[in-house]
Amino acid sequence: MRVVTWNVNSLRARLERVEEWVTEVQPDVLCIQETKLADDAFPALTFEALGYECAHYGQGQWNGVAILSKVGLDDVVANFAGDIEPDPDARILTATCGGVRISCCYVPNGRSLDDDHYTYKLSWLDRLLEHLRAESDPGDDVIVTGDFNIAPSDVDVYDIRKFANATHVSQPERDRLQALCDWGLVDLFRHEHPDAEKVYSWWDYRGGDFHQGRGLRIDLVLGSASLVDRVDWAVVDRNARKGKQPSDHAPVIVDLT
Repeated sequence: MRVVTWNVNSLRARLERVEEWVTEVQPDVLCIQETKLADDAFPALTFEALGYECAHYGQGQWNGVAILSKVGLDDVVANFAGDIEPDPDARILTATCGGVRISCCYVPNGRSLDDDHYTYKLSWLDRLLEHLRAESDPGDDVIVTGDFNIAPSDVDVYDIRKFANATHVSQPERDRLQALCDWGLVDLFRHEHPDAEKVYSWWDYRGGDFHQGRGLRIDLVLGSASLVDRVDWAVVDRNARKGKQPSDHAPVIVDLT
């Protein structure tokens, strides 16, 4: 089962590119962030024609998450589960695909350490852990994936000195990511490539950052222990960041046997 996460930074602007990429790469499950579409504007028919069932949770010009699946799409939950305080933004969507409980997440950016959005980000990550506990058991087949807006370690940042006192690398953010791992999740790309350096999934549009290699690895596929031994291949598709009007993120692909 090929599982992919991709922040497309506006599906309306990049639908043709996404269609072409999906046709070429043939993911079984594609988790999309930042669709920037309302539910009634989501191009479900386009993806259904490619063989996918679709679930979308959107709010118009901001945020928006989707799960496309060729291996089933059951028990869909938009927003956080159960009695957890719901989020005002469309940032999390959960479904069972091919026997795996998958949450597609668009974690808030945080902006700066003294911004209210940073406090919101930390609260959001706390609620994500509550969601995980409410939805699943560590012994289940579980994936939590998406744009986390957190670089797990310094090796996932092109130059950690540039991020002093900045979001994406602060200890409280990393502590909350670690809490997800302590629950029972594993960074599947890093597990497959423990020594990989200069592998990023996001590059700023400005200043030629992509061509200069100034990026961050912030798009993650976290999987439960039962899935770790099933990982056959994991890669960041850097080529999808090239060409005309790309997203500023590249897809992360994990193949499970």
